[in-house]
Amino acid sequence: MFLLRDPSAQLVRDFVKSQKSVPYTYSEIGATRELPPEGYTVDHHRIKLGSGKETFDRAVAALKAWRQFDLGWVGIAPPGVPIEVGARVAIVTRHFGFRSLNAARIVYVIDEDGPPKRFGFAYGTLTEHVECGEERFMIELLEDGSVWYDILAFSRPHHFLVRLGFPLARLLQKRFAKDSLVVMATVATGRGRIAQLAG
Repeated sequence: MFLLRDPSAQLVRDFVKSQKSVPYTYSEIGATRELPPEGYTVDHHRIKLGSGKETFDRAVAALKAWRQFDLGWVGIAPPGVPIEVGARVAIVTRHFGFRSLNAARIVYVIDEDGPPKRFGFAYGTLTEHVECGEERFMIELLEDGSVWYDILAFSRPHHFLVRLGFPLARLLQKRFAKDSLVVMATVATGRGRIAQLAG
């Protein structure tokens, strides 16, 4: 859904509610657990956040609060959506002078004691999303004590405007990954709001 201004809270609620029973727009549901399927653009980004359980716990708290989307030009609505299978969200994006609402549903949740210790989740695109595919966000505490934030996604255009402007869409996807890595690194080192609350 494309808009000329920020959506109201009621519009977001109605939008997310309308996506309750719609199917995913791709057949390879859960494929970010293993190898992404062929026929999609694959993006994989990873950054070391620091080391130790405290850093891991801060990063997990941030992921649970959707802080990886707290970028100014991208956000998640409504706020406070729990990380659980079936939960639906709207990704609100401000770009090129307009706004877009994109619907996604959580496909699976990762919560492994390890080693390595992992927490994360993946969501898949629904009918009202300009892209088609899946994206996984994960925090890892490895045996050497290092903590990593990992994003894995596969996608292809779903909306005709994205197909027409594919190079611009790719720029936005790359910008999102870069900005998301930066904000999570900031939070994990204790300089972000969620990190301070969790520490």
